[in-house]
Amino acid sequence: MLAYLGLGSNLGDRLAHLQGAVDALRELDPALAVSAVYETAPVGGPEGQGPYLNAVVRLATELSPRELLEEARRLEQAAHRVRVVKDGPRTLDVDLLLIEGVRLEEEDLVVPHPRWHERAFVLAPLEELAPELVPDGWRRSLPGADRLDEDLRRLGRLLS
Repeated sequence: MLAYLGLGSNLGDRLAHLQGAVDALRELDPALAVSAVYETAPVGGPEGQGPYLNAVVRLATELSPRELLEEARRLEQAAHRVRVVKDGPRTLDVDLLLIEGVRLEEEDLVVPHPRWHERAFVLAPLEELAPELVPDGWRRSLPGADRLDEDLRRLGRLLS
């Protein structure tokens, strides 16, 4: 099945954290597809956070949603993520956005991600990999997307 994961980082060597996650995920799927990297202003969380680098990856996997969540947490731990404040700054955030054919609602795992369609920092890179999954006109209809769009600066295909 195909799975789409969102990657984000706003602490330390942001690009290196994203690259480390991509490299590890490529071990699961050598044909992994990676969007361009975007730099975005933080959404929510405490004030004073630095900007995020964001990307989306698409991988083919036989892992269950639970196993994929465990892999996401392992990647975050490998990047020394510390959870101190909700939506606070982080070295690496790995979100399970969508998994083909899966709808799941458990206490610690909801697929599709409950807010994936409300976040320009997810929609812009996801649109590169799977435009059919992204709602038409999202840039016009997403509250706050105009402001975020001004901050959305494409850094290009920096992840290999």
